[in-house]
Amino acid sequence: MPANALVQLLPDLVLLVRRDGVILARAGGSGVVGLNVRTNASADTLETAWPEATAALIKQLVRKAITGRMPTEAQFPEGGKQYEARVTPQGPDRAICLIRPVIASPQDDSADATGERARPELDRRGFMHRLKESMAMAALREKSIAVAVVYVDGIPDIAQFITAKISEQVMSLAIMRLAVTMGDGASSNPKWYLGQLGENVVALVVESSDRDAVDVCVSRACESLREPVRLNGTEFRLVPYAGVAILGLDSPSHKTLLDHARDAAAEARRTASNRVFFFSDTMQLKSLARLDVARELRGAIANGDIGFRYVGRHDLTTGRLAAWVGYLRWQHPLRGEIRPSEFLRVAETTGLAMSLSRSALSQLPADFARLSAQSDADADVRISFGALRDHILHEDFVIDIETFLAEGHIPAERLELRISEKSFVGRSPDDFHTFQRRNIQLVVDEIARDMGSLPWLARAPIWGLQLDRAWVTSLLTDDVARKVCRAGISVATSLGLTPIAIGVDTSELRDALLSLGCKHGSGDLYARI
Repeated sequence: MPANALVQLLPDLVLLVRRDGVILARAGGSGVVGLNVRTNASADTLETAWPEATAALIKQLVRKAITGRMPTEAQFPEGGKQYEARVTPQGPDRAICLIRPVIASPQDDSADATGERARPELDRRGFMHRLKESMAMAALREKSIAVAVVYVDGIPDIAQFITAKISEQVMSLAIMRLAVTMGDGASSNPKWYLGQLGENVVALVVESSDRDAVDVCVSRACESLREPVRLNGTEFRLVPYAGVAILGLDSPSHKTLLDHARDAAAEARRTASNRVFFFSDTMQLKSLARLDVARELRGAIANGDIGFRYVGRHDLTTGRLAAWVGYLRWQHPLRGEIRPSEFLRVAETTGLAMSLSRSALSQLPADFARLSAQSDADADVRISFGALRDHILHEDFVIDIETFLAEGHIPAERLELRISEKSFVGRSPDDFHTFQRRNIQLVVDEIARDMGSLPWLARAPIWGLQLDRAWVTSLLTDDVARKVCRAGISVATSLGLTPIAIGVDTSELRDALLSLGCKHGSGDLYARI
């Protein structure tokens, strides 16, 4: 059967639509017969192809996606059936629209199989109502309660890069498992209940003011949320950050108590800490200090004060230098060196990440010239640049790299781009073929940290996969880390890519990586640049 005929048998309908509603191309649609449009009808429009209400909705989604530069989605009825549409922008004037029928998901039977039933979580309104009741009862009994807020990182990424429907299912499965896990100790004190306050925010009320008991309870909840969630054969990893506020000690009001718990959770998230943070007044002072950091960060970006520190990537067998790998570094004149984990989060939350990434890119030529002059390395050693996520996902990213190369300061064959796996899956693999044609080397970083992306990895013109540092450094002592590293190296080898390790600090770790098939790495084992 011809390839075009096979494409048309695909159940989902895919359209390439211009901002004004003109349909430029179509594919598939066997599962949405009632919404099909003519094959290769480039002059067709949404208005002439579909009923007025449906056409208006899809056109609105297209314009919203293009204007907001991010996917949009909605469900709608047509012809007695329910459909869902997801629209993804493709440049400044067109978008891809995917339409499929809504199929009720089968219920998860895991709880039935084990004989355990999870308590349903409360929605925001139900949770707030019950929290008020709990606080009133606590005051009546002259006791106290603790409120924990848990931010679950990973859920917004699933919604952005896959679909909101999948992110909702993953979050629901995680909460159901959490309720079952916590229910194992239902007969013991303290008592608790939970609610979902937002897309990726969970709240937990613990009927105790004992910090140790509350810490144990909330830590147990976080451990459950960290366990991989499996859905439709795919494994998703979530990262919880928890903060706690205690009634009476931190606030007498339910709203303020919840706000204080949010502040504590935000502090845990800012420091990327696994421990439970308890609210203190100093956190509010830190928030004010971060405002100062944001203001100073804006000035540092404008002045080019944020540069790179470089580490060498080496051939693990011969020790030969293969690349200078740059990591952002901010040496503040008064505060000293500010950790990237601090100022990068500030950049992301204040909209400065794009400017920071572009500023860092502009500093590469001077660094390349200095490193080349100082080093007796081979002429093929590359300089490695890790663009920030907001920059990578921006529609001008490819143009920025092309403009940078056109200036001629660094040959394309001496440039390497590092892109985290989480950011990599946010772009079409086709976007990277421009770099392949220029002989730019692409490395996907932080493999196996939060999600898998085998389809993207297989299609994109990549040179290497860089293992997440946490797995590499635990390789010699943790069986799970060894399995993950072996799997990542095997994936890279199977796809014809180069596996790379960071955190190669000892000769024992180097030898273990070599035995697994990894031949490139960086770490304290090698001399600093």
